Amino acid sequence: MIKTHLYLLFIMLAMLNSCTAQDVVIVNNSVSLYKIVIPAEPSKLEVKSANVLQDYITRVSGAQLQIVKEGKGKFGGPCIYVGYTSKKEVVHPGKMEPESYLLKVSGQDLVICAGSGKGLIYGVYCLLENFMMCKKLAGEPAFVPSSPKITLPGNLLELHKPEFIYRECYYPASHDAEYLEWNQLQQLDDLWGIWGHSFNKLVPAATYFKTHPEYYALVKGQRQPTQLDLSNEDVYNLIVGELKKRIVLNPDAMYWSISPNDDNGYCECDKCRAVDKENGSPSGSLIKFVNRIAAAFPDKNFTTLAYGYTHKAPTSLKPAKNVYVFLSDIEAYRDKPLEYDGSAANFRSDLKAWGNITKNLFVWDYITQFTNYLAPFPNFQTLGPNMQFLRENGVKGIFAQGSGDTYGEWAELRSYLTAKLFENPKVDVKKIIASFMDDYYGEAGEYLLQYLDLLQEKMLASHRKLDIYGNPVNEWNAYLSPDNLDELSTLLDKAEGMVENSPLYQQRVMRARLPLEYTVLQQARFYGIEKHGIFVKDKAGDYSVKPKFAEKVSKFVANCKKAGVTELSEGGLKPDQYQEEWNGIFKAGVTPSLALGAAVTLQYPFAADYPAKGNKTLTDGNPGYNDFSYNWLCFYGVPMVATIDLGKSLQISKVSMHFLDDPRHWIFQPGKITVELSADGVNFSNAQDIVSSSNEEHYEVSAKGYKVDWQGKKVPARYIRVNATNLNALPLWRTRDNKKPMIACDEIWVQ
Repeated sequence: MIKTHLYLLFIMLAMLNSCTAQDVVIVNNSVSLYKIVIPAEPSKLEVKSANVLQDYITRVSGAQLQIVKEGKGKFGGPCIYVGYTSKKEVVHPGKMEPESYLLKVSGQDLVICAGSGKGLIYGVYCLLENFMMCKKLAGEPAFVPSSPKITLPGNLLELHKPEFIYRECYYPASHDAEYLEWNQLQQLDDLWGIWGHSFNKLVPAATYFKTHPEYYALVKGQRQPTQLDLSNEDVYNLIVGELKKRIVLNPDAMYWSISPNDDNGYCECDKCRAVDKENGSPSGSLIKFVNRIAAAFPDKNFTTLAYGYTHKAPTSLKPAKNVYVFLSDIEAYRDKPLEYDGSAANFRSDLKAWGNITKNLFVWDYITQFTNYLAPFPNFQTLGPNMQFLRENGVKGIFAQGSGDTYGEWAELRSYLTAKLFENPKVDVKKIIASFMDDYYGEAGEYLLQYLDLLQEKMLASHRKLDIYGNPVNEWNAYLSPDNLDELSTLLDKAEGMVENSPLYQQRVMRARLPLEYTVLQQARFYGIEKHGIFVKDKAGDYSVKPKFAEKVSKFVANCKKAGVTELSEGGLKPDQYQEEWNGIFKAGVTPSLALGAAVTLQYPFAADYPAKGNKTLTDGNPGYNDFSYNWLCFYGVPMVATIDLGKSLQISKVSMHFLDDPRHWIFQPGKITVELSADGVNFSNAQDIVSSSNEEHYEVSAKGYKVDWQGKKVPARYIRVNATNLNALPLWRTRDNKKPMIACDEIWVQ
C-alpha cells in the first residue's frame, strides 16, 4: 500500500508541476551548457548509460556534453545526473524497485536514476525515444532525427517499473543488444544457465540409456528414454552433480531449468505413479523432484514446465519459493483472445489452479505459426487482450515465441509491438501498429497497414480457427482464397510503387511480401494441374510447368536469403532445400492416370482435421509431397478402403500410390495393401497384395511409393478397390495414451 501511495504521489506532483514549470533547454543552436554527471565510483552500467546518452545527444544536435564524476572538482551550470548520484536521494528517497527508472527535471537539472538491474539504461532510452524522437524499431541502426535544439518539459516526471519480471519476444531482433535494452526486452541466453526442455541435457539418453535404463521412464512396462524416472536416487544425484559443474561455469545465471523433454512417455513406476495419483496429475512427481533440487540450491532460481502431460497443477504439492512454473498455452487457437476462446478453456483452468499454489508463474506464449513461419497469421487483434489477461491473472513473465533466429511473417512489427505491450499491456495496439508502419516503411506504410487490416478482416469474416500448427494451403477456400490473395497482392503492389526509389524501404517491403508469395507457392502444390496450380496442359494433352513459374520460385528463395530466412518452420527446410524440393517437383512432372477425376467411395471416413479435397483427393492428379496437412487423405485408427469408379471398363495394367511416413505426426506405413478389380463394383477379384516396409523407430519424413501389376498383362475393370490396413496399435517407441496410428494416401494412379 505504501508503494502504491508513493507512485500516486509522483503522479500528483507531475500534475501540479505541469501548471508552473517551464521547459528546460538542453541544447540550443547545437550548443549546450550541460554536463553529464555520474557517481564518483560509477558502475559499468552507469558509465555505459552516460556514454549512450552523450552519443545520441551529439548525433541529434551536434553538441557533445562532457561526462564528469562527482567529487572530481567543481563544475557549475545545469547538469544531467545519471545513476546513483547525490541527486538521486533528493528526487527519490529510499530504494527503487528492480529495473524501475525515474526521469525528473529538478530546477534546470535532469535526474535519471533507477533500481537494480538494467533500469538505468532503460531510462536513458526512454528519454531518447519519448523526448528526442529517436527510435529503435528493429534489429537495425536506430533512427536519429537532426535538430539543433533539444528541449525537455519542465514538469518531466517519468517513473516506470516493468509490468513483468521476465520479458522475451523470440525473433531475430533479439540478437541486437541495443534493441533489447532500448525496448526493455530480455534474452533467455542471458538469463538461463539451462533453458527449456532439459531432462536430456542433464541426463542425456545417448550417454546413459544403454547402461542404465533404470534412469528413464517406465512406459507400458518397458524403460523408454522419453523422460526420466524422477524417483530414482541416482538420477537426483546425477542432476545435482551436473548443476554444480554448470553453476561454477555460469554463476550469474538467474534461472536453471529442470523440465521434461518435449515428449510424453512419463514414468509409470510404482513410486512415480503413487505421487502422481495423490496429486491428480503427473506434475506431482515433477514438482516433488524440482522442489528437492531447489532445496539443494536455495540461492538459485529454478524453472519447470507445465506443458503436455504436466499442464495440470498438482493438488497436494506447491512449488518451492525459488521455483518458477512455465505454463504453456500451446493448445489455444489465436483468432480470439485467450480469455474467451473455447480452445483455451483448459489453459484458463490451469492458469487459475497454478496461480492458487504459486506466485511465481510464467507463461510460454505463441505468436506465430510454427509449421510455417512465413505464413500469414492475422492474430494482431488478440495480442493486446492476451497480454492484459495474463497480467491480470498474476503472470510474472512471458516468453513470446515467434520464429526465433529465422525471419518470420511481420517479424519486426511483432517484436516491437510485443515489447510495447510488455511495457504497458493496455497500450493502444492500433496506434502502435499505425505508427510503426509509417516510421519503418515510409510512404509504403499506408498500403501495408491496409493490407494488414484487410487480411485480418478476411480471417475474422471466414470464422476459421487460427492454429499455430496450421497451413496457408488449408485456407484456400477461406481467407487465403485466390480472389483474396489477388486483392491483398494489389495493396502490396501499391506499397512497392511508393518506395521504388528507396532501396532501404524496398527491402523492407520485400520482406513484408514474402508471406503472400509463400502462400501462392504452397497453394500451387495443392492445385497442381488445376487453375492456380504448377502445371498447364498443352493442346496434345501433355502437362508442363507453367511459364516463369520456376523463375518465381527462384526469386522467392533468393529473397528469403536476403531477408534472413534460415528455415521455413521449426526444424524445417532451409531456403536452398526448399528450392531443391521444387526442383524435384518440376522434374517429376505429372503422372498420367486413367483414374484422373474419377469418383471415389470410402468405406471409412477420412480424418476430418485434414480434409484436403475430400474423396477426390485420391484422383485429382496431385501428389502430396512431404506435407501431411494438404493433398493427403488421412485415416485415423481405421483402414483406407477406397473404391474408384472409372466410369467405364478400361484395360488396367498397373495401379500405384503413395503412403506417407511421418512418425512425428503418428503417420505410419500401412501393414498391408490389397488392390482388387471389378466390373460391377460388387464382385472383386484379381487381388494383389503388398506388405509394406517395417515401422522401425525413425523420424524422417518421406512419401513411399507402392505399385501392383498383373505380370505385364492388361486386365479389364471399371472399379478398383484399394484396402490399406492401419496398424492395430502405435509402435512402442511412439505410444501415447491419447493417440492412434494414422495412414495417409495422396493419390491412386491407374495405368
